[in-house]
Amino acid sequence: MKKDISLLALFVTSAIWGFAFVAQRQGMEFLDPFIFNGIRFSLGAVFVGFFGYRTIARHKKIPWLLGIVLFLGATLQQTGLIWSTAGNAGFITGLYVLFVPLLGIFRKQQLQRQTIYAIILAVTGLYLINDNTDIQVTFSNSLILLGAVCWALHMQLIDKLTRKYDTLYLAFAQFAICAVLSLVTGLIYNLSIRPVEYFHQEIFVNIGVTGIALIYSGLISVGIAYTLQIFAQKKVDPTRSAIILCLESVFALIGGWLILKEELTASILAGALLILLAMIISIRVKTIVISK
Repeated sequence: MKKDISLLALFVTSAIWGFAFVAQRQGMEFLDPFIFNGIRFSLGAVFVGFFGYRTIARHKKIPWLLGIVLFLGATLQQTGLIWSTAGNAGFITGLYVLFVPLLGIFRKQQLQRQTIYAIILAVTGLYLINDNTDIQVTFSNSLILLGAVCWALHMQLIDKLTRKYDTLYLAFAQFAICAVLSLVTGLIYNLSIRPVEYFHQEIFVNIGVTGIALIYSGLISVGIAYTLQIFAQKKVDPTRSAIILCLESVFALIGGWLILKEELTASILAGALLILLAMIISIRVKTIVISK
């Protein structure tokens, strides 16, 4: 029963993240990656801190590495999106479904045959759903690929740290660390390329314009979805979690179709079906995990 709730939490997380792609794309039209991430992760930290301050106050150790990896993954993905196409970015980011089990080998996590089939289906589905006809090795795509490795490492770290920390504290700590690193980097970046007076005026105007995108990305995508991910990974192994979270690409295309009026092709629909099939296979597998 508890595992079923965890699987449902991952499904909900993928849905929230999928629709968040629309908000992130809109937010990036007015704010640079650092400030955008800094504000949304700050909102997420405040949101979780408000509800879990008693639990958070009990902890003394700070999971610095988790927050740093989250910062790197979010920054590399958002920065790569500036120059890369949405299709390439979506496919390359989704490759964390491959990197998670590869990193798991170093933690002695066993990989079953059915899970390998599910990973192959998921990667093929990601390729089709993002309509990748020409993936080139570019600087932007390389950044996004490094981001995918960070997301895989992030999932493995969560699997390890959920045994030591409460869900709400782990969520709050990683959000706060990521927010501080993003804001500091953003201030240095912006003040180095534009006058202080201009930056002050522009930043507040742009924050106001992207208010709805920031609220959704901060409170829902970060505050709720990332916390649900940590909760779910207490019961679900990282590889299976990665396969289920690939559904975010399916929800992203649904969001693009409903909100941005983007076209759905036969290739995209076939990719979505393959990802759904991969999720069903991964759920039915009785996974044996030995983690250190």
